[in-house]
Amino acid sequence: MSSSDGFLTSLQSIQTNLFRIGGPILMVLGVINCVISLIVFTQKNLRKSPCSIYLIAVNIANFLYITLSLLLLILTTGYGIDPTKSNLFMCRFNYYTTYLFGILSPFYLILASFDRVLATSSNARTRQRSTPRLAYICIGCGTLFWILFHCHALILVDIQEIAPGYFTCSFRAGPYVVFAGYYSLLIKAIIVPLLMIIFAIWTAKNIRKVRQRRIAPVPTNTGNTAGNSERSFSSKDRQFVLMVVVDICIYVVCNTMLYVVVIYYQIVQNTGLTPIGIFLKLVGSFLSDISYCIICYAYLFISKTFRKEVKRLFFCQ
Repeated sequence: MSSSDGFLTSLQSIQTNLFRIGGPILMVLGVINCVISLIVFTQKNLRKSPCSIYLIAVNIANFLYITLSLLLLILTTGYGIDPTKSNLFMCRFNYYTTYLFGILSPFYLILASFDRVLATSSNARTRQRSTPRLAYICIGCGTLFWILFHCHALILVDIQEIAPGYFTCSFRAGPYVVFAGYYSLLIKAIIVPLLMIIFAIWTAKNIRKVRQRRIAPVPTNTGNTAGNSERSFSSKDRQFVLMVVVDICIYVVCNTMLYVVVIYYQIVQNTGLTPIGIFLKLVGSFLSDISYCIICYAYLFISKTFRKEVKRLFFCQ
């Protein structure tokens, strides 16, 4: 065996063991992460917040991604069990759910970050736009859009014989391959992280303005003053800002490697994926999947409100 063959065999072994050993651990952590987050954010004192509604949606999407797409990726890469090669429904369903839940989670996070832009504005009218009603409308309309937008995966993905006796589930040859490539490049690798970063910076600027001058009072039925508004922002809203910013940081950092691989192979798309490219893409996918599985644990470190709710729920404190 040549040194080149030995190197490729080592890469294959690493990626297999990564998903065989690390995959189940990541999946268990992810399910626990989503369940705890959903329990906390659906508590009466939190679920009325628009940001909490967005974070509930994020965790529902994460849970579905973990239990559907990540599970199949672990079985395929780590254990060699790939039902998508022999079952057309599973083939198309896997692509559809991976596309759908892979974009819904960051989409909801973008909505949450935009909500924090509204909530931290120094303008009272702008802050009033941060409402549960707007959250439900945005989530509903956005979810419907992405459900319909990704229907192409239920039609244009097929089981293909790429070598004698070797089948794989892949995009239908032709323009659809180009579309799928540019979708990954433009939407997931550029637009999504860019919007997250823009809204995070915008929120930071709003907070800086708030510190420099007193927030204008928001008219309420109870006649709260500007001081009450400041206290509200400095407590619960401030915690939500911190959680959303940490969410964005985790998502961007965990997806950076996958973004680089996607951008590189879109630039040199005529060369196809090499064994090293496949290895980097799978490792990038594993790192990307981490972002769906660790949010709750980050909240426990950075948010007093979240820690308090977890202690109250699980330790009766």
